[in-house]
Amino acid sequence: MNPFWSVTFFWLAAALCVAIALAFVLPPLLRKKAVAAKTARRDINIAVYRDQMKEMEADRAGGLLSEEQFQAGKLELEARLAEDALAKEDAVMAPVASRRLGFSLAGVLPVAAFGLYFWLGNPMSLVAIAEAQASGGGAVEGQVKGEHDIMQMIQKVEEKTKTDPNDGEAWSILAKTYAAVGHYPEALTAYEKAMKLRPDVPSIMTGYAEALAIKNNRALAGKPIELVMQALEKDPNDIKGLELAGIHAFQEKGFAKAAYYMKRLYKQLPPDSPYAQDILEAQKEAERLLKGTLTGMDNLSDTGNGKSKEKAANATIQGTLSLAPALKGKVGAQDAIFLFARAGASGAPVAAIRATASQFPLEFELNDGMAMNPDNRLSNFKEINLTARVSKSGDVKGASGDLEGTLTSVKVGSKGVKLVIDKVKP
Repeated sequence: MNPFWSVTFFWLAAALCVAIALAFVLPPLLRKKAVAAKTARRDINIAVYRDQMKEMEADRAGGLLSEEQFQAGKLELEARLAEDALAKEDAVMAPVASRRLGFSLAGVLPVAAFGLYFWLGNPMSLVAIAEAQASGGGAVEGQVKGEHDIMQMIQKVEEKTKTDPNDGEAWSILAKTYAAVGHYPEALTAYEKAMKLRPDVPSIMTGYAEALAIKNNRALAGKPIELVMQALEKDPNDIKGLELAGIHAFQEKGFAKAAYYMKRLYKQLPPDSPYAQDILEAQKEAERLLKGTLTGMDNLSDTGNGKSKEKAANATIQGTLSLAPALKGKVGAQDAIFLFARAGASGAPVAAIRATASQFPLEFELNDGMAMNPDNRLSNFKEINLTARVSKSGDVKGASGDLEGTLTSVKVGSKGVKLVIDKVKP
């Protein structure tokens, strides 16, 4: 029913109830009723006539009236009494006070009834209820309707993919929607289609990795984590990618890496959101496990007397990466930033970070969790060289025209390191 008519019918019903109540109360007060005065006047006359009769009897007994005079007076009194009894009674109006009360109730009762409802009740609930009924009912019905709407949307997107099987965006939307409602087998199929059509989109990579992991009892090892790492290379701030990377690190007991990814993820979230609080707790738990056990470092296989583990736990470099003011005009917000730590002037990095220029100045932390090779990690060295690069092409190898900055002989364990990108690669 239309909300307008629902509310209108309610007020009509309320007015009818008030009218019925007044119909019972007012008539006795407002009706011009004939009140017989005969009975009251007759009673008075009888009393008067009785007194007169007593006086006449007393006069007769005292010799003031003869028997004939007494009988004549008695007949006269009886005739007058009979005349009064047979006379037509006079109708009188109801008391004025009663009619005033009736008119007062007629005005006050409706005002009081509706006034109390507006004061103590909730008139706006009428509109809310009517609108809820018009839109499908209560909370449960609304939830069912919401789910129905989602399924309708899925059907529309499915029809779109059938019409145009090469629409990668449609396959991506379909996959994400299936995942949102927990239909992961269907989501996996849709992600496979989307990956073939849009293989370089980070959000598709991480969504596909999640669907694969759920199919594999939520294990991220293998292809899922490979997809996650590829996605983070393209977008270091991909939220799902950071979350899955942190979960994988927990699964592998790599608590240093888990803390790192959770810390990065937390910075991308509204700090007061429940999700952000969960991520912060995960970060703290990873740090607690790392500090308490000194085990589970990524790819750490040393089982010695604990000295190597302690050394690995302390193998970090913290600092800030910034851009020289003279080069700011040469950098776009989406340009890729690479930060490498190497044991010498060349060779494989012992740790690496990828970010975007929009994050300048970039606070960084390097640790063993970022090792690209388990046998070549930060804790193996006392000093390293840092190289930072802004790549226009996004290629990790770099090219002429890229912007660079370097620091040599940085001690492992250093904090407050400042690295500036200040030159153009020839």
